[in-house]
Amino acid sequence: MKRDEKNRSLFILSKERHSGTLFVALGLMEILKRSYKRVAFFKPIVKNCLVDEDIETIISLFDLSQKESEACGVTLKEAQAFLLKNEEERLYEVIIDRYESLKEEYDFVLCAGFEGETLQEAVDFDLNLKIAKNLSSPVAGVVSAFGRSLKDAQEETILWRNMMREEGVEPLAFFINRVEESLSCSIFRIGEEESVPCFPIPYEPELDRPTVLDLLKSGRFEILMTKSEKELQRSIKGVLIAAMRPENFLKRLKEGDLIVVPADRDDILLAIYSANHSPAFAAASAVVVTGDLKISPEIERLLTSDANFRIALLHSSEDTMESAMAIDKVEAGLSPEHHRKVDLALGHFANYVDSSLIEESLQKSDIKIVTPAMFLHRIYAAAASDKRRIVLPESNDERILQAAETVLRRGIAEITLLGKREEILNRAGILGVDLAKADFVDPKTSGYMDRFIERLYRLRRKKGITLEDAASMMENFTYFATMMVYEGIADGMVSGATHTTRETVLPALQIIKTKPGIDIVSSIFFICLETRVLVYGDCAIVPDPTPKELAQIAISSADTAKAFDIDPVVALLSYSTGESGVGKDVEKVREAAQIAKEMRPDLLLEGPMQYDAAIDPEVAARKMPHSRVAGRATVFIFPDLNTGNNTYKAVQRSTGAVAIGPILQGLKKPVNDLSRGCSVDDIVSTVAITAIEAARL
Repeated sequence: MKRDEKNRSLFILSKERHSGTLFVALGLMEILKRSYKRVAFFKPIVKNCLVDEDIETIISLFDLSQKESEACGVTLKEAQAFLLKNEEERLYEVIIDRYESLKEEYDFVLCAGFEGETLQEAVDFDLNLKIAKNLSSPVAGVVSAFGRSLKDAQEETILWRNMMREEGVEPLAFFINRVEESLSCSIFRIGEEESVPCFPIPYEPELDRPTVLDLLKSGRFEILMTKSEKELQRSIKGVLIAAMRPENFLKRLKEGDLIVVPADRDDILLAIYSANHSPAFAAASAVVVTGDLKISPEIERLLTSDANFRIALLHSSEDTMESAMAIDKVEAGLSPEHHRKVDLALGHFANYVDSSLIEESLQKSDIKIVTPAMFLHRIYAAAASDKRRIVLPESNDERILQAAETVLRRGIAEITLLGKREEILNRAGILGVDLAKADFVDPKTSGYMDRFIERLYRLRRKKGITLEDAASMMENFTYFATMMVYEGIADGMVSGATHTTRETVLPALQIIKTKPGIDIVSSIFFICLETRVLVYGDCAIVPDPTPKELAQIAISSADTAKAFDIDPVVALLSYSTGESGVGKDVEKVREAAQIAKEMRPDLLLEGPMQYDAAIDPEVAARKMPHSRVAGRATVFIFPDLNTGNNTYKAVQRSTGAVAIGPILQGLKKPVNDLSRGCSVDDIVSTVAITAIEAARL
């Protein structure tokens, strides 16, 4: 679909407060960032242009390039002044002027209507509707079904649609949020001709639960002790006032409880400490000590010195009952600091909203500009659309557990962790990580061990291994996880956070093996530049490929590019372009290009070629004027590992490009390697890529 010349916009509109407009804005922004390089956020009316949590949240989470002041139209006070003077048209002129300045600079503007506390809801809705009309923006309506039936909410939505069209406003989609009848949450359409999609979204209680961070933001509590920012992310599922004996307190302790206890109750604090270290007891979300007294120095030293006691300790100067009442008034927030809740919100939205219908309604074109953020958003969306199970054998690594939580909350893939379930969950509890949706497999007790040993023995006996050798090898979690992939119990494996590349790749070579016609496992990096994504191979695995191996690397890299919607235009690189150079190294590349063309005549592939001729159209016009590859290459094949590894790092460091990888290729089933210095985000993106590879086999 072709995109209009004009910049596009969408206006999120609600008829009532607390319906979830920020939640919907997060989900829609996630969709928009996949296809638009520059997206802006705009609120026509705000309480305060200097401090608006919605604006701060959207700009920060999606790394928008605009300033917060650019996202504001007018303040509530200014809007009321215009209305009192009967200058409503002037109000719209000011808003339109500030909105148009954004349209000139950005490809898409997502707007959110005002939810005031001083104007009546009906007035808010009517004013927002008029603003949307004056901005010539289609509307996304948000309806809350909380406390009423889905049928009632649907009927209200139909009335909305009719009223909007009577006012000359085009409804693009409706979102019925917080539906308590989760089994009824299927997409339906309103109207017969030019029908509008409507997305019922089930109620997710955790999004309404305050976190420890929200307590601190209320200003009535202060931190006494915290060892990790993760502790502040924990949701408060209930409040337990600990005014009883320890044994009675432990009987009442539930998962996620916020414990309120007088500062002088050393016995309760010791019970909390002991429960934290035992998988037999629930994990608290935080502890609030109350009153004028202080915790005894010995107890404080015990809690603060133990690195495994990771429950935030807060203080309230008020007494226990007053503190409990203050906690009850704290509202759930959704801000850039609520990392876990944001992940849950994005995943929950994606599960119930068909992004393709939204994109179709917006009539977006196939934009060729692809930023790093777009590419990652597309990867996550593609993985989530066809979920696969990925096994992570390194459950002893904190980064793996944190990444697993992110993957599960965002609905990117199903996760299997290797190890003892109780030990992993206990470690996760200490870290404040929620792995309730993960699967756990203990190799020793799983029931797979004998079958896997026999299978490995049969696969490798011609190579001289004995049954005892196979049993010893299968005790290694990487071998066990690889066999899970081979047997179809998992769709892919990601490892390498604590293991070397050899330890990850060798089991895959021995068990899964390479695809037909491919003799070697190689790798690529996705190099995400400011406006496009390139593929570099091989930069991590094969030190000095032969011409045949180099041809196979080129073919595998082209197939990998195509699997991720990158049109493969392949350049085999050398220090010489075309027929201009001679020498052993140039001849190797020239021979490799010929072999690749014979193996895959369907590929657009040429070499040898210098990097500048491959990427720069002006240079290509001089050096290879008749080439179909020169100047427009998307896949760059380096002659050896030394050249490839240095080049990708040079480009990454000197241009600020995002390098995603290495991504292994050539195997019959996907196994991917991590750097031992990888971040949580690196693991999440690698899991998503592995899931996509599994889905496209």
